[in-house]
Amino acid sequence: MARAKRKNKSGIKTEITPILNGISYIYKTEKSGDIWQFRMYIRTDKQHFRQSLRTRDFESAKAKAVDKSMELSSMVRQDVKVFGLTLRELIKEYLEYRMNDVVIGDIVIGRHTAMRSQLKNLLRIKSGDTKLSELHRECLYDYYQTRKLENPLVTKVSVRNEQATVNAMFKYAYRKSHIPFEKMNFRKIKIGKDEIGRRDTFTLPEYERLIKFMRQYVSKKHCPNNEERQERLIMRDYVLLSANCLARVGEIRQMRWSDVIEYKTLQDSKGDEIDVVKLRVRKETSKVREERIITCRGAEYVRRLSKNTLYRDDNDFLFTLNGNKDEHDKTITDRQWHKHWYAMMDGIGFGHNGETMKNIDGEDVPIETHRMRKLEWYSLRHFGIGMRIHAGVNLVDLKQMTATSIKHLTDTYLHYTDAMAETASIKNFSISEDGIIDSF
Repeated sequence: MARAKRKNKSGIKTEITPILNGISYIYKTEKSGDIWQFRMYIRTDKQHFRQSLRTRDFESAKAKAVDKSMELSSMVRQDVKVFGLTLRELIKEYLEYRMNDVVIGDIVIGRHTAMRSQLKNLLRIKSGDTKLSELHRECLYDYYQTRKLENPLVTKVSVRNEQATVNAMFKYAYRKSHIPFEKMNFRKIKIGKDEIGRRDTFTLPEYERLIKFMRQYVSKKHCPNNEERQERLIMRDYVLLSANCLARVGEIRQMRWSDVIEYKTLQDSKGDEIDVVKLRVRKETSKVREERIITCRGAEYVRRLSKNTLYRDDNDFLFTLNGNKDEHDKTITDRQWHKHWYAMMDGIGFGHNGETMKNIDGEDVPIETHRMRKLEWYSLRHFGIGMRIHAGVNLVDLKQMTATSIKHLTDTYLHYTDAMAETASIKNFSISEDGIIDSF
């Protein structure tokens, strides 16, 4: 059918060509210039669907319009909502849906937090205002490339995990008839064995340096502001407890005072008295969805924390900050966790990103940062496990304490002992049988 030129009511010249016997139309306006536009009336919603075809070529525009017309017609036949949610609304709906899985114990709260963070990264790629009807299976094909250009530090493993979460959400959207396809088609990410990221751990001198720095970090001399100092005191005890109890980051963050079972005084092999504390990791906060009791050094840290915190009721979190009393049941925010971690890493010499120093030959070499080393909050758990392995603690006992398989312990943590052995060969140090340094 020949193209027709008309004027609409507003006087704008419009070039209209019917598609599939008038099911839809392509057209140009003075506003769109040479770019072809698409329009189709959706009878179920009683409104027109409009979209730019992003091409100046007439034949290409017709082909795209045919495909879009057939897609929309299929959606109508399947009762899929054409004028449905935005991407931001879908993310909100999906996270609310998955929160029910947290409530019934199918996933832990830490997994839900990770999903929220991953889907937030999706909004860096695609606008949250994008209608689901505007999406197609190929629109995120170069997701990894885009994420890498935006953040060079992001790893292939991280992006692959993000893509899995994104597709889980779109599978949900498909079941809800929000979209006509079940998943996005991502470009395959090839990950070699040497590219599987392992979080690093601290060497013994680095951990000792962290202990020393924290004494300064929490002192009134270096932090006269009471509110800020309160945060630092809590973060200090979190660091120390993490290295001692070996629970995961999310497990400790979700501990409440009702999870502090009891304090006990035990005797070690030398007959010295050691204060320990029994802590409960609840099923709903455990990565493996099993409750366990951890007996560990660090009773003094928990006792000290109970004196420093303003919130000591059974249902209050161990690690929460003073402030609005209506919000005392909330854990410390990610922003606060990262702020103090970066400050501590800077304090022990791992925070100077991009700076250089002179090596023994007088050459400028980059200063190693905590990001380059992959030193994170998880590294404290890794350090504690590595120290116990180094001290000869039975792997079966470690398996129970950490809720981790013996295979995972040997595959993930035994490689840390090489660095520790090097440290031990040049430095005299004393270590208890359970691998803990007496400090603080």
